[in-house]
Amino acid sequence: MQTEQVKQPAVTIKPNLTFWQIWNMSFGFFGIQYNFGLQQFIMSPVFRYLGADESKIPILWLAGPVTGLLIQPLIGAISDRTWSPRWGRRKPFFLIGAIISSIALVLMPNSSALWMAAGLMWMMDAGLNVTMEPFRAFIGDKLNEGQRTLGFSVQSFFVGFGQILASLMPYLLPILGIAMTVSVAEGGNAIPQYVHYLFYIGAFSIVAAVLWTIYSTKEYPPADLAEFERQKRETNGFAHSIAEIKNALLEMPTTMKQLWWVKFFTWYGLPLMWQYLSLAISRHAFNAPNPGSPGFDEGSKWGGLCFAFFNVGCILVSFMIPALAKRFSKQAVHATFLSVAGLGFISMLFSDDKNIFAFGMLLVGFGWGSILSMPYVMLADSVPAHRMGVYMGIFNGFIVVPQIISMITVPLLYNTVLGGDPRNALVLCGVCLFLAAASCFLVKTPPTTGEVAIPMGAGGH
Repeated sequence: MQTEQVKQPAVTIKPNLTFWQIWNMSFGFFGIQYNFGLQQFIMSPVFRYLGADESKIPILWLAGPVTGLLIQPLIGAISDRTWSPRWGRRKPFFLIGAIISSIALVLMPNSSALWMAAGLMWMMDAGLNVTMEPFRAFIGDKLNEGQRTLGFSVQSFFVGFGQILASLMPYLLPILGIAMTVSVAEGGNAIPQYVHYLFYIGAFSIVAAVLWTIYSTKEYPPADLAEFERQKRETNGFAHSIAEIKNALLEMPTTMKQLWWVKFFTWYGLPLMWQYLSLAISRHAFNAPNPGSPGFDEGSKWGGLCFAFFNVGCILVSFMIPALAKRFSKQAVHATFLSVAGLGFISMLFSDDKNIFAFGMLLVGFGWGSILSMPYVMLADSVPAHRMGVYMGIFNGFIVVPQIISMITVPLLYNTVLGGDPRNALVLCGVCLFLAAASCFLVKTPPTTGEVAIPMGAGGH
């Protein structure tokens, strides 16, 4: 095993990778995002099927941000100090998280009570977070500065593609002969049978997509392997991981600190979209305010279709962002797309037409593509390579802390400030995105490092 380590060349100057190599290294993101897409449009209806009160929906969604806050920095710190000639640095965490998520996905539609569904959502989000954080650091590990925007944009494409497929599944399943409804007596609980298939497909997709990346992509060894192994022996263990997170927080780069307000306003608002879009469509476009109303299922399915439009916007923007980021500042590009997304949410206030909701979500998708790439490009360019994983994990705290604040405060505002109307929650999200856009101009990015890209050698990756 030691011989294998010596034979692996250290990479100090990262070569340009081909498009398909970047595609393969990001393909596992497809499986992760299919399941996030599934969660986004179907979990609030699932909670309602099991008897949840509409105003309490945000509390049930706390699973995602809390698990992300706890898991991602820790996984980032541990994976920064992981290296195996056979498994690499990030890939073991891809697989562990995928397995945990797949188990929760198989069990989720068989929930017989609200507490069971909520608990399985915690488990599913834990697995997805274990898998996702290393994928963000993977871009910084594998790509030179000149290709990172492309790398994060390819991940944005897979976010859009995976979530579009998840959103369209209620319309694709009947083509396969799968019934879209089932009685409670037949199904054993209040969750329609088609929802079972959605989750089973999700369990398969995350494992298959992650295995594709694991087997198609090699990782670079540390630049100084002997020194890396020495430091790993000296800093191994959970306590050192916590200490590394603490030190990284104390030494946080200025650019990362300045991104806080951009992320705060973005992620205070965005949870409202996943929690209330399908419910707003059911109420206003289908006159179905609760699961007992005729049309509630149709409203939920139309919510899925709106998320498909949302992810079409994300895919379109993922192709545009690399070129725009070369011509304009990263801050200006991100602010523009956040403003477009804000307009998308505000537009939903002026009509009950279901097509207006779909058009509004297309505009929101433009902002989503930028949210998934531009802040990470600014971050990756400003943090040291040896702490890429831990800073990507800490940066996830910039996402989850605002979500936790949102999920605690919105139930207090829902029946008063928001008038008990899920559409008003979407308008609040639009206002938050305008504030995030304004905050972009507080961010100052460091000068480029001058990292040189060289042609890829014959060995490949």
